Amino acid sequence: MTEDRVCVGAIGGAYGVKGEVRLKSYCANPEDIAMYAPLTSEDGSRSFEVTISRQISNGLAARLSGVDTKEQGDALRGLRLYALRSQLPATDEDEFYYADLIGLTVLDTGGNALGTIKAVQNHGASDLLEIFGPGMKTTVLLPFTKEVVPTVDIAGGRVIADPPEGLFE
Repeated sequence: MTEDRVCVGAIGGAYGVKGEVRLKSYCANPEDIAMYAPLTSEDGSRSFEVTISRQISNGLAARLSGVDTKEQGDALRGLRLYALRSQLPATDEDEFYYADLIGLTVLDTGGNALGTIKAVQNHGASDLLEIFGPGMKTTVLLPFTKEVVPTVDIAGGRVIADPPEGLFE
């Protein structure tokens, strides 16, 4: 993914039999995802205009340009959708997009390097930073809370973390 695009949602598959899809929006206001169209696939090979039909449990029902059947909607299940960063609202000084965190160095409160952020995940309870570093065989999932990650310095390319004891051993 290039830095000029941000993942704003994903397709959960078909919704009904008339070509609608179940759309999971990663936007603060879920229905805003349609304002950032055309949305593209990660590799940029597919592009979609988006029309929101209604809110449904766990997402939105939406129509995507070029998707007219249930089978076409199901074929897109899991496809992540990207918008141009220039189409998204500017962030305030203390705000950022999760995409901006990828690649940042993670330091502990003593200034020791813990690793690099590879991804931001959310499995339902809260956001987690996936961190990988030198000497690590697997990634570590660090809770992304103000208590555990008190400082995010996008301009400085780092975050300061106070991880739970034993997490990085």
